[in-house]
Amino acid sequence: MKLMYTYILYCADDSFYVGVTNNIDRRFNEHEYGIKETAYTYSRRPVKLVYYKIFYSPMEAIRYEKQLKGWSRKKKIALIKGDIDELIRLSNEKKNGVDN
Repeated sequence: MKLMYTYILYCADDSFYVGVTNNIDRRFNEHEYGIKETAYTYSRRPVKLVYYKIFYSPMEAIRYEKQLKGWSRKKKIALIKGDIDELIRLSNEKKNGVDN
């Protein structure tokens, strides 16, 4: 069984990129060395791998990628920092209609 990774890159323009792959080292190198000029990260290099989570199911990894892509910047930062209390607070604000 091949492992899958959902990951977050921090880009030189202060943005985040969320992706999924079955080979985290290869995929990071593709981002870092700029394989595709049309790729989001191409003009935002250098990039830094700031978070990843391992999955055994491709569908779970893709589901998590889509979830993270929908998150606010603040929630992504809380996840990267491992600040679970802040993640919960931000999630509760969203549920109560407060924009985070």
